[in-house]
Amino acid sequence: MWRWTSSKLVLAGCLLAALALPYGIGAKGAPSEAPPSQLGATVAVAALPVQGVQTYRLILQGGPFAFDKDGVVFGNRERLLPAKARGYYHEYTVKTPGSSNRGARRIVCGGAATTPDVCYYTADHYASFSRIVP
Repeated sequence: MWRWTSSKLVLAGCLLAALALPYGIGAKGAPSEAPPSQLGATVAVAALPVQGVQTYRLILQGGPFAFDKDGVVFGNRERLLPAKARGYYHEYTVKTPGSSNRGARRIVCGGAATTPDVCYYTADHYASFSRIVP
């Protein structure tokens, strides 16, 4: 008779977890949810923090920007935004009052520099995004 030892249970659990990954099975066995930015979470320009509105306006007029890294290519390594070719997305800093560095707030836009196809706001350094709407 074959017995389940703790090492066999661990191995079986690892195998089941590995098999579930390609199918998007979450911890509760339900399909994983799409990221908020793909589910239609939006934020109106007027609802952005004051610094966000300022940054958004600067993006549309082509600058000038406060930080050297503003306008650099955003790699979308978190894969929370829709997949596009490298170079499609660019990120811009939204100043955080009292912060001694760039802080966590950004606007990421896709498309042409002053006429982007779409822009997203993140207040948590790319952990989540909301699509900016007029």
